[in-house]
Parts: sequence; structure tokens; C-alpha cells
Amino acid sequence: MSDPYSTLGVARSASADEIRRAYRKLAKELHPDARPGDSAAEERFKQVSQAFHLLSDSEKRARFDRGEIDGDGNERSHFASQGARRSRQTAGGFDDIGDVFSDLFTDFGRRQQPQKGRDVRYRMPLTFLEAARGISRRIKLPNGKSIDVKSPAGATHGQVLRLSRLGEAGARGAAPGDVLIELNVTPHKRFSRDGDDIRLELPITLKEAVLGAKVRAPTIDGPVDIRIPAGSTSGALLRLKGKGMSKKPSGRGDQIIRLMVDIPRGDSALEESVRKWEPPKGYDPRKGMEK
Repeated sequence: MSDPYSTLGVARSASADEIRRAYRKLAKELHPDARPGDSAAEERFKQVSQAFHLLSDSEKRARFDRGEIDGDGNERSHFASQGARRSRQTAGGFDDIGDVFSDLFTDFGRRQQPQKGRDVRYRMPLTFLEAARGISRRIKLPNGKSIDVKSPAGATHGQVLRLSRLGEAGARGAAPGDVLIELNVTPHKRFSRDGDDIRLELPITLKEAVLGAKVRAPTIDGPVDIRIPAGSTSGALLRLKGKGMSKKPSGRGDQIIRLMVDIPRGDSALEESVRKWEPPKGYDPRKGMEK
């Protein structure tokens, strides 16, 4: 047998703990349960075990270091008579060699228990409207099969859909893992989400704001007609009931429209009209702001 120190990959000055750790690492890598059918690994496992047996016994280790025994623990002829008279002592630093083997095989025992298959993760990109309305997408599973995945109406960014038992196969008859699908919702250029409500800024003309009007406004269900009250100012809010996101267990949020008065630039007629306009007596839009 080769040098047991070399077999375990430790220095001759290695401590008991260093030897123990080296053995456990190699034994787990080379054990027949970890590498079934690998005859080279099995032979190496035997050599590693034999090296550990020798170095875990303080007396045998000392005798090997002095050259009295070889790596197999056999007496060298020059020291045979001396070695026969020595009594075996408890291994220093290895109070109970059985503990090492007990721990090791406990680990392998756990490996041989049925183990649920690994979960598989996907990311599904959705537009804002796809998340709002719900959409079906086809994905390919680890086993090569394709399935249609339905994202629910009102889905949120970062929401995870779980498809049970469609992940990787389990070990030794255990259940397969799951497929976890994380939804990634891209922002919309006009709509924004506020809980179950949807917010929208709607530009209107000065005339529509002053006199009131009926205008078209976009919603996630398509455009609808809304009434602008006369005398509306920028920032005024209108609420469209039931035009927001789907919510659990039922129903929908609202769409909240913020009116934004848009003034065209370079309109000389409007500018002249405004020059002639005088605010009502006592009118001051900034009244009270000094306090």
C-alpha cells in the first residue's frame, strides 16, 4: 500500500481533526453508494478507508512514522519482535473511531431516502395589459413536454405561479419537484397600478375644462366615454367604478383619472382672450398659501 498520508492527501504533521475531515470528504466522494458501478472509485475507497484505519490509531501511526510497520499495518522484519510486545492503546484524537463511521454512513443513509425532485424556476415576461387581462403562454418542461400556463387576470409583478409535481423527477420513488413561474410585468406608458386600482393622467383642453365636455378615455378594457364636469381644474380626479384590476375573491378595482389641462403654445387667439379676461372679484388661486 502507498503512504497513508498521501492516500488521504494530508501532511505527516496533520492533526487528528485534519485526518478525520480528509477521510470524510474522500469517503463521501468515493463511496459505492455515491458512484455505483465505478470499480476504480470502489478500489480507491478501500485504500482511503485503510489509510484512515491506520492513521486514526495513535500507536499504529507512531509505529508507521518510525518505520516499524508499512502502510498496510504489516510488521517490517527488523521491528517485528518489538512490535509484537507493544500493547494497543486508544487512538489519541479519535476517542471513538466508530463515531466517524457512524456519521459517514448516516449521511449515506439520508441520501438513500426518497428525495423530492428539484423545483424548476422560470421567468414569464408580461406586458401591463397582459397582466391585467390574463394570458396563456406555452412553456417547455424539463421532461421535454410543453404545457399552457395561464397567468390570472390582475397578476402582480414578482408573483409566483406554482405548478405542482411538474419539476424534476424525484429520487427513489419520491414525488417530482414543482415548476415555479415568476411573473415579470413591464410598466405601461399611460397606466399605472395602485393596489387594485389603475391610475391614468388624461390631458384635456382649456375649453373642455371650463365648459365641460364628453371625451374618450382609455381603460384596460378599451376606450370609454366620460363626462368632464364644467369648471374642472388640473389635478381633479374622476373615478370609473369596476375598471381597475381583478381582485380576489371577486370583483375589480376602479380606474382613477387625473385631469391635466393642456395649454397649446403659440395660440395668439387664446393669448388675446386671456389678456381680456379678468378674474372674479376676490378670486385668488393661491389664497392662504402664505400662512
